[in-house]
Order: sequence, then structure tokens, then C-alpha cells
Amino acid sequence: MKILLFANTDWYLYNFRLPLAQALRQAGHTVILLSPPGTHALKLQQAGFEWRRFDLQRNRLNPLGELLSLWQLIQLYRQLRPDIAHHFTIKPVLYGSLAARFSGTRVINAITGLGHVFTGKNQLLRLTAVSLYRLALQKTIVIFQNEADRALFLRLRLTNFPQTRLIPGSGIDLARFSPLPLPAGDAPLVVLPGRLLKAKGVEEFVGAAQRLRGSHPRARFALVGETDFSNPDSISPAALDAWQKDGALEVWGWRENMRDVYAQASIVCLPSYREGLSRTLLEAAASARPIVTSDAPGCREIVRPGENGLLAPVGDSDALAAALDELLRQPENWQKFGLAGRRRVAENFSLEKILAQTLDVYEE
Repeated sequence: MKILLFANTDWYLYNFRLPLAQALRQAGHTVILLSPPGTHALKLQQAGFEWRRFDLQRNRLNPLGELLSLWQLIQLYRQLRPDIAHHFTIKPVLYGSLAARFSGTRVINAITGLGHVFTGKNQLLRLTAVSLYRLALQKTIVIFQNEADRALFLRLRLTNFPQTRLIPGSGIDLARFSPLPLPAGDAPLVVLPGRLLKAKGVEEFVGAAQRLRGSHPRARFALVGETDFSNPDSISPAALDAWQKDGALEVWGWRENMRDVYAQASIVCLPSYREGLSRTLLEAAASARPIVTSDAPGCREIVRPGENGLLAPVGDSDALAAALDELLRQPENWQKFGLAGRRRVAENFSLEKILAQTLDVYEE
């Protein structure tokens, strides 16, 4: 079969879906990768895949521009005529599903997170997205990464239960993210890895770091990620500068080698408001790091409180500080928590298990 994988960035395809593309190719299928251009398109081609460019602007709201994009996508699907199109992220799901109807293509849609369309305050944008989802998801298989997202889509009548599948994430390579020894010394490092967005709980993390300076003067706190200026939820450079000058935390920026980040960290913290299923937390757990995260969909599925980490209510900086304080006072439990997290990832979220579940959907 000819299979098309379509996402809103080449970075997403390379970092999250390359193993799926490789597994499909190994099974004898022809795989085409589709995304806007970026720094990872060449890497996808070097891995031996056909990559096609499609200029999709993630946050453009101009109706005429969006209709033109949809028309161009319809023409591309008619030209390529894939047997199956697998869509990731919001616009590829919406537009790809509509375009597939004009080319006789069967569709798998992956809901990898709700994004600011659902978590933000723009009600008109949300109503528009809901209407488009209801239209686009008809007669497609819809894969969710957590049960809460599936329940929301069913409640809004965007899909029906027989069409849905639950596959937790894109899978973690347990050889790449293997258990790491805890860093030596008496200056523990707490890191928040992720895009610098308000919805990632960045402001709550900063507030917790400021509260803990007195009780844990040697502890360090670091943001590891970059600002996404295309997202209205993005943290401003001025705020980052102010926090650094205040001395509450360090801002490391983008790091390509996340294994090196986890090696330096004593605790990994992600107080996100909502995730599909947090890749960051899964990588950290596979690397045997204790976790503090929010009691939110896509985060709580990874942590068993008191076993491999702690949970705090969403948006509560004081509660987050209390959870971090509790874990910082228990360095004797860090290794135990980390190894428990490693076992949890191996049992439930390994790359092999997730690929097998995803390929079963293709067989359907």
C-alpha cells in the first residue's frame, strides 16, 4: 500500500513518527512524508523516505488563505492517491481528512493533544474547530492518546465510539533512553523541558522556584526549551529575562540532546495544563528520573503518586512548590522513584508496544 504521513512540521515527523515510517516500510509499504519545510526535511530524506513539501501555516486565520490551502491539498491528494493517510496535529487532521474524500483515501487521524484551540480563551476559534472536526472526522479512525480527550470528543459528538482507538503516545525507545545514574553533589537540578508556553505550566514552575529559594538555597531550577512565537500562549522574552535577572531560575534554551539534560537533572517537572501524552515525562521516566507533574490528562497517566513521582493540581503554584519541596527533601527516594518510572514505561509505553498497536490499526 501507499501510505501518507502528514504533520504540521517536519520536526514532528522526524522526532515522533520516523520509527512508524520505518516499520511501515519494513512491512513492504510505500511511505510518503508530508509537511511544511524545516530543518528536518533533509534528515527524513537521508533516512530514505520521499518527503513532500506542503506550506501549511499553523496559526493563519484568514479564510481565503485557508480555503486556498485546502484546495491545494486536495490537488496533491488527487495526484498522490495514497491508500491510507495518517494525519497528526490539528490542521493536517482537519484539512487532510477533507482532502482525502476527493482521492478515495482511507484515513487515520491521531489526536495528539488539544492545543490552545481548546485550552485557550478564544471561543470563536474553538467553535470553528469543533465544527470542522465534526465534519472532518466522519468515517475515519480516530486515535487518542488519553481517555479524557476521547471522552471530550465523544461528548461534543465529534466522532463516535466505534471509530475510536486508544494508543498512549508514539512510543519510547528504551535503548536510547536508558536508566541514568543520579548526578553527584548537593545542588539538585530541577528541569522543566518543553516549549515555553503558559499552558506548559511555566509560570507556575517559576512561582514554585521563587517560593523554594529560602528552604532549598542550593537547588537549581531550569527551563529547557524554546519560545514558540507562532503560538499565542508563548512566554515573552521579556518575562524570561526578568526571571533570569531575579535569580529564580536558569533558561537553557533549545537542547538537541535531551538525554544529556536528563543526565544532569535530579528531578523532572512538567506542570502542564493538558497533554496528549507527555513525551517529555515518558523520556524522563525511562531515564530513571523522579517526576513532578500536574494532575491533568496526558500527565497523570504516567505518574503513580508516591511510586515514581508526585502530582499537583493544575495551575496551582503553591501546591507545585509543596510537591517539589517534598521530593527535594527525600533524595533517598529519587533512585527508587526513577527505577519505578522506568518499569512503568517499559510495561506500558515502549516503542515496540506502541508500534504494534498502531500497525494493528493499519491492518484493520
